[in-house]
Amino acid sequence: MSMEPLKSLFAKCGLKFTNQRYLVYMAMTAAKDHPSAETVWRRVREEAPAISLDTVYRTLAALEARGLVSRVPGGSDEGRFDGDVSPHHHLVCLSCGAIEDFTMPGAALSDLPPLVAQWGQVRDAQVLVRGVCRACLGRMQQTQPHDNQRSLPK
Repeated sequence: MSMEPLKSLFAKCGLKFTNQRYLVYMAMTAAKDHPSAETVWRRVREEAPAISLDTVYRTLAALEARGLVSRVPGGSDEGRFDGDVSPHHHLVCLSCGAIEDFTMPGAALSDLPPLVAQWGQVRDAQVLVRGVCRACLGRMQQTQPHDNQRSLPK
């Protein structure tokens, strides 16, 4: 996204346009790996060496509060973020922490039961699937082949 539309988007959301916010937002929209604030900080420091980790945390919080990024619940205490705010869901590996996107029919806001609408104003909904990814399962089988004799589904 070029500067002018991004300045307009920030203004519409009540955010002052700053170089730090620009860099954090651009890093988030480019990221496909659901980075932590620390990872975003390392990436942004390449262009803005003086940016502090606190600034990145505050920027992510401001972007999240305005629906421009989302926090992804994961398998660890480390906060992870998603720059893709389109409706989608997440697979979370409890072993390596990898997070992947997926979509599925029947899990949109319009599919939620009426009780949810009565609860209040819903901004978004997602399915969170937690388990162990194939790569980690493969590593586990290599280190402990006799403990897991079941074959993995393909």
